[in-house]
Amino acid sequence: MKGFGFIQRDDGQPDAFVHISAVERAGMISLNEGDRLEFELEVDRRGKYAAVNLNPQQ
Repeated sequence: MKGFGFIQRDDGQPDAFVHISAVERAGMISLNEGDRLEFELEVDRRGKYAAVNLNPQQ
């Protein structure tokens, strides 16, 4: 496990970076391809989007 990855956004905008710490704060162990999530976006100091406050969806 790398400790980070990217989430494809439904709105067609660029993928959002996600760090394992955001996954763990949401009470999850990992993310798998195809998992559905609600999340908020933060812009980091480089202007890239990061997913935070993850909420798994069924």
